[in-house]
Parts: sequence; structure tokens; C-alpha cells
Amino acid sequence: MTIGDCKDRSLAPAGQQRIEWADDNMPVLKGIREEWEKTRPLAGVRIAACLHVTTETANLMRTLKAGGAEVALCASNPLSTQDDVAAALNEVYGIPTFAIRGEDEETYYSHIRSVLATGPQVTMDDGADLVTTLHGERQDLLPQIVGGTEETTTGVIRLKAMERDGYLRFPVVAVNEARTKHMFDNRYGTGQSTVDGILRATNALIAGSTFVVVGYGWCGRGVAARARGMGADVIVVEVDPLRALEAVMDGYRVMPMEKAAPQGHFFVTVTGNRDAIREEHFRAMRDGAIIANAGHFDVEINIPALAAMARERRQVRPNVEEFVLQDGRRVRLLAEGRLVNLGAAEGHPAQVMDMSFANQALSVAWLVQRAGQLERKVYAVPDDIDREVARRKLASMGVALEELTPVQREYLNSWQFGT
Repeated sequence: MTIGDCKDRSLAPAGQQRIEWADDNMPVLKGIREEWEKTRPLAGVRIAACLHVTTETANLMRTLKAGGAEVALCASNPLSTQDDVAAALNEVYGIPTFAIRGEDEETYYSHIRSVLATGPQVTMDDGADLVTTLHGERQDLLPQIVGGTEETTTGVIRLKAMERDGYLRFPVVAVNEARTKHMFDNRYGTGQSTVDGILRATNALIAGSTFVVVGYGWCGRGVAARARGMGADVIVVEVDPLRALEAVMDGYRVMPMEKAAPQGHFFVTVTGNRDAIREEHFRAMRDGAIIANAGHFDVEINIPALAAMARERRQVRPNVEEFVLQDGRRVRLLAEGRLVNLGAAEGHPAQVMDMSFANQALSVAWLVQRAGQLERKVYAVPDDIDREVARRKLASMGVALEELTPVQREYLNSWQFGT
């Protein structure tokens, strides 16, 4: 068995306890795991996963292994790894895991290469670094790849660009596009965990502050709602007219970043694009402004520009770096500009990741069942999988659905009834 690379294997007992705690809050995934222990739909399938190494991800890996798969895991972000979880996956669950919190870029990509060295047939990605490395450095493996899954908005954007350019060599299911993923994980998970990360890093009061959310996709909606719920005056910055209109009708102030920059106490980027906050914005910010990123990559805040403007920079708290500008104003960056909800907190609650990772597991099984039958493109999660996850989640919550009567079904399927 391939041996993974983690910080400290003696952390495994603590990691196991936390994994089991998360598992108690993931009934949908647990139900799939119990079924798969009997049916083994992934028997012999080699899976390479590049995901945030958290307690919730550990339970997804356990589910895939229960289904018969040979799984290897690496981190999808240098700051998102929970070292005790990585140790437990290696030592307790026998799942080779290559992840160390705070690893440098060289180590990060060496871990991706280690996972690819297992010769996968299925990929699972969170940001598309695994897939792009596979296409760039290990093209020899491409003929054996059945398909892959992608968890994030950023990764789906990259994969669709690969498909458009004719570069994508195997089918990928965009798990991020499932309604039981983006409507809940992105909105409620990102909303809560982003605010959690800001509070853990700063212990600052949100009530009474001006809170700028840059980007109003599902993640931005969630961050804005949670900030408003804690008493902030929320400003939304958006480039898309439909999303901007929605934000206005949701009751937020909407304006360009140049007008928001002097007003904000807190800034959070959730755009999936680079340079959402840049030099001209830093120059306009008030003293003590706190900036954080909840998008996948650390390019949404132009940190090199901020560093070039600063006469001094220092660590003032764990996960808080202060940049002192030439005029003495201070700008405080959280979690190195990486995902603040994972860099400064524990990521999404297990209850919401339950649905996202159930989609991941069922999508992998769907791909394996259709090996060789799919085109080289990005697929949506099949509607029946999406609905099945929702049904299972409702059942776990003790919520029952109404059922259509025969007359109602006839009405919905006919054209004869009029006014």
C-alpha cells in the first residue's frame, strides 16, 4: 500500500475522534457507505482525490473505500489541511493521504504527483489542479481515466475553458452545479464558515460595521446574509447586472469597488476571479480595514500590490498579517489571502457537506457505470442523483413530502385543461 505524507502520525487518535464526530452529522453519506459495504459498486476502481483534507472529506474517502475503491488523497489548498485528519486517514483508515498544513508550493505539487502516481481511473478535484497537472505532466495516464468530478465554482470555470479549447480529455461531472450542492453548501456553508473564520482570526465585532462582499454568486449571497444577520451594513460589489439587481432587491447597497473601498470595515472576496481588490482600492481603505478571501484561489486579493505599497508588514495575531502603508494606515489580511473559512476556521459544517459529498460519491458511481460511453466534456450532476440526495437529506431530518394526487398528476401532464 502507498504510504502517504502527513505532519505527525501521532495525531491520528485525535483525528479519528473528530472524523467520527463529523460522521454523526453526515447521515446521507453514512447511509450510502452502509449500502456500498454490501454492493461494492466501485470494486477495484483507483481514485485520485485532490480535496480539502478535513473531517468531512475523510468520511467521503471512507465511503469510497467502503464501495471497493482504492483511494489516494492530497490537499487542494496549502492552508486547508487538518493535520490530525491527515494522520488518521493514513494510520487508522489506511487511505494514503498526502497533505501538510502550510506546505509550500513545491510540496503541494509533489503531493499531487504522488497521488497521480497511483495510476487513477477516476479523479476528484476541488479547483482543477489535479486535472490540469494530469493533462500537463502525466498525459500517459489519460487513456485509462474513466472520468472525474469537480467540487468548486473556480474548478468548473477552468474545466469548461478546457472543454471549450478542446483540451479536456475525459468527462467530468460538475458536482458544484448540483442544486443540493451550490444552493446549500455554497450559500449556507460558505456564509457561516467565512464569518466563523473572520471571528476566530480577529475577534472583531461585526455588528455596526460596514461589510463589503465582492461577488454575489451563491457564496456571496451566503456571506452577505450572515453578515447582515450579525448586524452589519452590507455593501455588495458585482459586475453582473442580474446578480447586482438581485442584491439590490435583497436589500443591500450595491456599488463599484472604488466607492465601497473607503466605507468598508470588512471586505470578503467571493468572485472566482483575480484582482477583485487591488492597489487603487487599498489606497482608499480606512485604517484598520480587514480583508479576507472566500474564493478558491489566493488571487482575488492582489497581495503583491499590497506588499509593494507597505512600508512594514508583520504578524499581529494567528492568521492576521498587518500591512502598514506609507501614510501609516493599516490593512489587515486574513489567512494569507487563502480560503479564510478553512485557513482560519474548520470549513463548512458537516451537515451541509453531507449533501455535497453524497453528490460526489454517487457521481463517481455514475461515471464508473458509464465508462467509455460519455463525451469529453463537463456534465451536470444527473437530476435523479440531485433529487435522491435531497430526499435522503429530508428523511434524515424527519421531514416528509406532500404527494400529488392522481388528478393532479393528470393535470400536470395534459394540455386539454384550460381556463
